[in-house]
Amino acid sequence: MTQQKQGTTRGLVLYAYILPAFVIALPTIPVYIHLPVLYGTELGLGLAATGIILLIARIFDTVTDPLIGWLSDKFNYRGAHRKPWIAVGAIIAGVGLFKILNPPTIVNEYLLIWSVVLYGGWTMVAVPYLAWGAELSSNYDERTRVTSWREGVALLGIVGAGVVAAVLATLNWTEQESIEAIAWLAMIAGAIVIPLLLYFVPDGELDRRTKITSNPSNIIKGLKSLATNGPFVRLLSAWFLNGIANGIPAALFFIYLEHALGAGSDERPMFILTYFVAAIAAIPIWLKLSRRFNKHRTWCWAMALACVAFVTVPAIPVGSFGLFAIVCVVTGMALGADLALPPAIQADVVDYDRWRNKQERTGLQFALWGMSTKLALALSVGIALPALDAFGFDANAPKQDGIIALIVIYALVPVVIKIAAILVVWNFPLTPHKLTVIQHRLLKRKHAE
Repeated sequence: MTQQKQGTTRGLVLYAYILPAFVIALPTIPVYIHLPVLYGTELGLGLAATGIILLIARIFDTVTDPLIGWLSDKFNYRGAHRKPWIAVGAIIAGVGLFKILNPPTIVNEYLLIWSVVLYGGWTMVAVPYLAWGAELSSNYDERTRVTSWREGVALLGIVGAGVVAAVLATLNWTEQESIEAIAWLAMIAGAIVIPLLLYFVPDGELDRRTKITSNPSNIIKGLKSLATNGPFVRLLSAWFLNGIANGIPAALFFIYLEHALGAGSDERPMFILTYFVAAIAAIPIWLKLSRRFNKHRTWCWAMALACVAFVTVPAIPVGSFGLFAIVCVVTGMALGADLALPPAIQADVVDYDRWRNKQERTGLQFALWGMSTKLALALSVGIALPALDAFGFDANAPKQDGIIALIVIYALVPVVIKIAAILVVWNFPLTPHKLTVIQHRLLKRKHAE
């Protein structure tokens, strides 16, 4: 085992690894926020049809995660397990991103086809990329350092997209032109940082003493085994519920701004920027609190804070941009906890599973983590847009009843779901003391072997 696997990840390797997180996150706003509005209203596909198509595409994307995770564990090219999938997936995702954000006039089957291509390529990059980060070091604290850098840089990518959109809005670019520019920026930056990742970051150093699934049937057995892992199921359930609660406002964000708050295209990018800057700024605060109150309890308080902010949304009058900016700050701070704390708790669960089952299944758990995220986003769009349509909201001629339905679905439904997530994870069993005991037992077993 190399020094790098045991201890601190060298600066050049760390930078080469974390920079692609910026590129991967850069198209998040265009794909998850602009896309429903672009196809559902501007291109005339309809909110219900757009929601169903994106739901189908994302469900397909979701079920491919375990397959990609298994393939990148089992197969290698000249000893490299992660690099080949990322190299090919980046090209596929780039083509899909360009096509989906540059649609033709008629988009009936177009959205479904290129959504599948984009999400397929994205999965080929994201799943091996996350698993690769866990393999850079076997040191527990060092893994946390690598993950924190990666998530922070990813947030900078999202903020970067917001900055680009805000700047272009001041230059009188349309929203469509802005998201096309962000897509081009992502593709150009990807052509630079992905080769750096493939060249400088070592690959193919999987620990051969651990047991890796050798065929698809063992993947099913592994999934069944994880279903009996109480902490894993509990954390994944809370993460999934909170993902839906975050995804519904994301899907309706621009629709709410335009029709309920009265914000124009000039103001919208500033709200997005405020939200994500608050998330970045709050991460150090949540990390400090988590050391005092435990990670899962701190996450619960962050979700509760978001609930308080969302409950005030129905009382915000039309045109009260300052009040809604405060909501964006508070919910953005809560997002910082959503991004920083659950992955750290998941690392604890990986240690517990390693001790309980005597197997190395980090890749499979990363895949299921990604599946949960994608399924939550898919259900968010698949629920929010058709529900809005069912309650009579018409973006071309909105009535008061439709606007009330929009506000309720945007702000109050997520509160109910977040409360459920809090109840699931509040008494999470892996406390610092229990984790210390587990890691001590893992170390004793490793020395015995």
